[in-house]
Amino acid sequence: MTAASSTPASPATPAKPVAERYTHGHHASVLRTHSWRTVENSAAYLVPHLASGLDVLDVGSGPGTITVDLARRVGPGRVVGLDSVPDVVATASELASAEGVSNVEFVTGDAYALDFPDDSFDVVHAHQVLQHLADPVAALREMRRVARPGGIVAARDVVYLGASWFPLLPGLDDWMRIYQDVARANGGDPNAGRTLKALARRAGLSDVESTASIWCFSGRADREWWGGAWAERAVASSFAPQSIESGAATMEELQAVSAAWTAWVADDDAWFSMPHGEIIARV
Repeated sequence: MTAASSTPASPATPAKPVAERYTHGHHASVLRTHSWRTVENSAAYLVPHLASGLDVLDVGSGPGTITVDLARRVGPGRVVGLDSVPDVVATASELASAEGVSNVEFVTGDAYALDFPDDSFDVVHAHQVLQHLADPVAALREMRRVARPGGIVAARDVVYLGASWFPLLPGLDDWMRIYQDVARANGGDPNAGRTLKALARRAGLSDVESTASIWCFSGRADREWWGGAWAERAVASSFAPQSIESGAATMEELQAVSAAWTAWVADDDAWFSMPHGEIIARV
């Protein structure tokens, strides 16, 4: 989910809420999916606001593909990627080294307590993070705190309930029902993309531009990437025990969901879309 660095945080930083758990976990199938993400396919709304020399904080940076892409676009500006899991941070650091991108660093920490002084970055960005937080407004306030006057806070999150697919497989209906239940049991909002503007305003950000964009998977390679990953994630990632522990599904139901994703991948007529909400908030 989230992260921080090594400089003292503001004394006003709020405490992290309890009863919050990351729905996706960090199984190889999850990281493989997340590693597909780039600025172009996951943060295009942010591109007009990027320029050489800007300092950027990427909250919840995961395997680092978006973060490294941001660093290429704003060099020689400083880019910091933050995530809560040390192993994921190490993987992202290895990616930056392998790609030869030297103006980026990855650190471990917490979105509710960003260890940076006030006014540290020109752009503070979070992709698919707020949906997993029990108190996204508190996290947005922290993002606002570390953004410089005249800078921006940017966020993009999915609206799972807005997802649409073909063929109309009952197993995918079950997947949606289970996902909604598990994400909420974990303290998050799987449809947070539709509330980003409201969340930003509650966090004290008044100059907010709100837009939307969509992921669409239809070609064979895209189907194998998205549906193949979910066929595995449904039964092998932390999503499986979370589903069972929360009472959202049995292992038999999860196996049926996995089989439905496999059938979806194999169908040349298959199509899947996921809408996202986006915000650019001026500080």
